[in-house]
Amino acid sequence: MCTGACAKVIAIPLYILALLSIICNIVLFFPDLQTKYAAEDRDGKPRITEEVKYMGGVIGGGIMVLIPAIHIHLTSSGKCCANRCGMFLSIGFAAAGVVGAIYSLSTAALGLSNGPLCYWSNQKNPVPRWGVPFANSTGSYLTDKDMWKWCKLPEDVVEFNVGLFSTLLAAASLELILCLIQMINGLFGCICGTCTGKEQ
Repeated sequence: MCTGACAKVIAIPLYILALLSIICNIVLFFPDLQTKYAAEDRDGKPRITEEVKYMGGVIGGGIMVLIPAIHIHLTSSGKCCANRCGMFLSIGFAAAGVVGAIYSLSTAALGLSNGPLCYWSNQKNPVPRWGVPFANSTGSYLTDKDMWKWCKLPEDVVEFNVGLFSTLLAAASLELILCLIQMINGLFGCICGTCTGKEQ
């Protein structure tokens, strides 16, 4: 497969993964699919998981991957960027995508490790309060579904956070792999050309 065609194969999944990351991050702002938790409480802070505010899916897995995806796609289109110079530039754009994917992956992993912010109580702490009950569990709550019952509000917030942060984690991992492949593909394209006939 020539480097130009390979770039197209890489760009199209990057579009999908970037869009998926943005959507997941936006949905995370609305646990239980309600807007009231994103509104400020008496302390002036929204009652949403802290890692959601880092915008890993929007900034890292979204914008920082979407821009490289556009350039990578242009290197395969036979137009202005389908040349050795365009392939060389795609290495830098793919590197930016790698940084974005790592940021998204890190925030998603941190969100999974710490767990959600919720109104919770358990046998040791019978008085319900807002907090992050799984922050010191080092992720062990993920395999112990009995602990999920600690969170009373928002309803099903643990399943909500685990599902969306896991999706972000998977998307960021795939973005990272694809951007790394494009860095290698861009190097070969810079040396050997794109097979489009525009090799200047």
